[in-house]
Amino acid sequence: MTAVIVTIIVVVAVLVIAGIVIASRRRAQTKTMERRREAGETRDMARATQLEADRRSAEAEERAARAKREQLAAEQQRLEAAQHRAAAEDLHARADELDPDKVSEN
Repeated sequence: MTAVIVTIIVVVAVLVIAGIVIASRRRAQTKTMERRREAGETRDMARATQLEADRRSAEAEERAARAKREQLAAEQQRLEAAQHRAAAEDLHARADELDPDKVSEN
């Protein structure tokens, strides 16, 4: 009878240990699946963040190109204004030369 009780205790102990091992494996598997899901979500967020960074970079490059074009246009207008100013000064000088009422300093 004691052999039967010992056998039952051993079988129950083996079943309890097997249950603990199976539960532990299931918890580990569940944890692994959760981490895979979290890693996938994090990768998706990284892709979205990278796309946003690329978009902002492209906008900044466009803005810089627009500013460069504006700077070049302003420089061209400044040069044209200087040319017009010089032409006006030349015309004033020529008018003074032609004007009989202007007294020459010679």
